[in-house]
Amino acid sequence: MDHVLSAADERGLKALSLDSRLRRAFFDLPASTIWELAEAVPEHARRRGLVYWRDGKEEVINIFLRPTGVLAEQMNYFHTVSITLQEALKRVPDLYLENAAVREVTPLQPEEEAWLRELWTPAHRNAHCVFGRLDAMVDFTSPTWKDTLAFVEPNLVGVGGISLIPSAEDVAMEVIVPALQRVAPDLHLERHEDLRELFMRELQDHLEQIGRPGGNIVLADAKYSGDGPAEFETLRQYYTERGYNVFYADPAELYLRDDEVWYEDKRVDLLYRDYALADFPYIGEEGGDVEAIRLLFKRNQVVSSMAGDFDHKSTFELLTDSRFSQFFTPGERQLLRRHVLWTRVLTDRKTTDPTGDEVDLPEYTRANRELLVIKPNRSYGGDRVLIGPAASDAEWHDAIDHALTEPGDWVVQRLARITAYEFPVVQPDRTISVQPFYMVVGFAPTKYGTAVLGRASQKQVVNVAQRGGMCAVLVGRHGERLR
Repeated sequence: MDHVLSAADERGLKALSLDSRLRRAFFDLPASTIWELAEAVPEHARRRGLVYWRDGKEEVINIFLRPTGVLAEQMNYFHTVSITLQEALKRVPDLYLENAAVREVTPLQPEEEAWLRELWTPAHRNAHCVFGRLDAMVDFTSPTWKDTLAFVEPNLVGVGGISLIPSAEDVAMEVIVPALQRVAPDLHLERHEDLRELFMRELQDHLEQIGRPGGNIVLADAKYSGDGPAEFETLRQYYTERGYNVFYADPAELYLRDDEVWYEDKRVDLLYRDYALADFPYIGEEGGDVEAIRLLFKRNQVVSSMAGDFDHKSTFELLTDSRFSQFFTPGERQLLRRHVLWTRVLTDRKTTDPTGDEVDLPEYTRANRELLVIKPNRSYGGDRVLIGPAASDAEWHDAIDHALTEPGDWVVQRLARITAYEFPVVQPDRTISVQPFYMVVGFAPTKYGTAVLGRASQKQVVNVAQRGGMCAVLVGRHGERLR
């Protein structure tokens, strides 16, 4: 008699089957085709703006030759969890202002707190906008893939990927997928809904909420620094071609006139920023108008709002410590408890461990190096992350001692299981090998859908800024019902 699988088992096995089919299809390709892909993919990536500027020099972001596939039902689940987490994080500014314990867990610099207390109003609570990326570990191919989903940190201001994600998907769909379908015509891969469109719908919604429908949008970052992904100019061109009033500026180029903020001769109705709140007070030193920025924040004309500056890794302590449970609904607690990693600000105190038992935090951290990771609370780009199993006892104890001298600046977090995927690599001599790469995903949730940024590296700290690569994550379906 045939054994009938449960729905959950079947979904898990389908994910494994999809990935296996993708790998098999790739290695059914003739070597000459793989060589052609290795030449064509970087060229298409450059044309689509998949570049990173480092010390004023352009580098094409590496796009892996084999995409990863996820199922539609997996994406639906990732969307539900991601949007729930982001909505919970949007409440942190009000929690910070109202609760001393929250202020201890998510410390702000004095300038940041002063701006928050002066410029955050009751109107923000009900209608502010955050556009973020939530980084996580997940094994798409596991039969129990839900159990492998673990969020490691939020990124809520100026996140990379708005143009990179759809551009990488475009390269995969135009160059790689047609080659795969020639050897596997039953393999169906589709791109996600374009993140550029999801992002613009969020901005247009917010413009309506603040009474400026269809207004001018300014994308602002350190425009002339010569470092980082070249996304904002690419986005400006994309939106201008589609009839949106989108401009690209450095914050120091904005000025106040007639009770409105301007860039050149355009009124600024909404500012999307890749600029931390802590940096804005100093733009006056570059000739900028600080009062213009303050007015935009006060009028709720900035995305991400000040909630974006609570992208401390320690916000996850609010979600994993029972003393803060009253701030979240039972449904939020149930969902996030399953997928948010135990995290604590690393200070000399008592707290609860991942099982809920009370422990001395420094002692617990010293005794459990193999289970933990130590990170800067507010840094990004994989900076100064110390993975317990990869550190010596001396390095681990030194890191703890150092963190205790800088209260609030470091967190300790339960180590997530990072999945290694096999990707093809073409060497300069045209030999083709299969090598393992660690993969981290970033979910960019909006109320209209969620996009996925796949990043992979042979280092356990995975980041494009550290010369990792991008992997297109496509929605797939394959084969008949499993039995």
